Amino acid sequence: MNYLDRLSQFATQLDYRALDEQVQEQVGWILADTVAAIAAGSAEPEVQAIAKRQPQAQAADLIGLNRRSTCEAAAFINGSAGTFLEMDEGNRFSRGHPAVHVIPAALALSQERAASAQDFLAAIVVGYEVGSRLGAASQLRGSMHPHGTWGTMGAAAACARIAHLGDQAMRETINIAASLSTATSKQTMLEGGLVRNTYAGLSNRNGLLALELAECGFTGERDGPASLLGQIISERFDPAAVVQDLGQDWHLMHNYFKLHSCCRYNHGTLDALDHLGANLPRAGDIAHIAVSTYHLAAELSDPTPANTLAAKFSVPFAVATRIVHGSSALSSFTWEAVRNPDVLALAARVTVIHDPAMSQRLPMERPARVVLTLKDGSQRVGEAGVNRGDDASPYTRDELRSKFMDLTGRIWPAAHGHDLLEATLGLSRLQVPLGAWLDLLSRPARVHAPS
Repeated sequence: MNYLDRLSQFATQLDYRALDEQVQEQVGWILADTVAAIAAGSAEPEVQAIAKRQPQAQAADLIGLNRRSTCEAAAFINGSAGTFLEMDEGNRFSRGHPAVHVIPAALALSQERAASAQDFLAAIVVGYEVGSRLGAASQLRGSMHPHGTWGTMGAAAACARIAHLGDQAMRETINIAASLSTATSKQTMLEGGLVRNTYAGLSNRNGLLALELAECGFTGERDGPASLLGQIISERFDPAAVVQDLGQDWHLMHNYFKLHSCCRYNHGTLDALDHLGANLPRAGDIAHIAVSTYHLAAELSDPTPANTLAAKFSVPFAVATRIVHGSSALSSFTWEAVRNPDVLALAARVTVIHDPAMSQRLPMERPARVVLTLKDGSQRVGEAGVNRGDDASPYTRDELRSKFMDLTGRIWPAAHGHDLLEATLGLSRLQVPLGAWLDLLSRPARVHAPS
């Protein structure tokens, strides 16, 4: 049996009830984290504007937007909203964000087809594992953005699982999805091109399209993933790695959660600053800051980001706003922060250097070293290896709970956020009916105009 047959069989036969309690608990936190990122992102004006252009329908909820639309529109809008604030979870092995590419499509289809909680949760696991494993087994070209690529195949597998397709039909759906991936550009994130925030939305919408095409008799290539990832958008593809320890070593158990409201590549540098603690000086006392880090982070070197998205992909800005505001939370990456003259002045005094030895430590570590030279000639040095939030250095459940409340607090009262979180964790243990959880998720949001 080749890798794609094994992967398809795994996807059709996974029994969520048989998963370990730890795996089910992790599914709950991944679902909660993704829902919170979508809810918070729904308050952004661009999301609200594009949501108003979607057709009126009753198939599925546009989370936090007080309306329902078609299944395809919900998958697209929710998937796009979930990446707007750079707070969605990710996976260091696949070098991307599996959950936000899968959950919006699985959620929308579950609503449209009245799926059971068990099927919805199984689809999340299937989609996460399929997408993340395909991403980890490949090496995307350096000019590609990982959003919108292998995630499309994860979304398609999740949708096919909800539709109860057999092994061969599951394989065909994944093959079709390989031809529906988008040609994403890393430059969009560096320049602040907001189209980048739609890539995950397109993966979710195209995952649904792959299922629809398969159900209508369309076919794909004989081995779509190997063609796409082995010849077109990726430098390499290792089929054996896709199914190594499949169903035993869960990629979702090796994910990371984010508390810094910016690109993951910034996190090593921000962790290094956090390690300085009380030794972190005031911005006015700093003459220069030198950051040494791995190649992916070293690319984020623009000290004058064009907008809030570009700010989230700038090491100099992230360092400066962290020092000036004393935080790397959402409030430090607003338009006010981007225009703050103190932040921009400090960002101009930050240099970012690629250290090849640090690149060799990927993916187990995402290291950084920060040297702050003060105006009196003294220095403060901070270093980080494993980033906080990784499975090797996880955030506490209390920290994740606070993040959930902060994000959902943009659109819902605290009491509702608390109820939704508890219901989400209960759902993952099959102790809360899907319908009851959906009722909480569709609660109208208060009118809110974010900074």
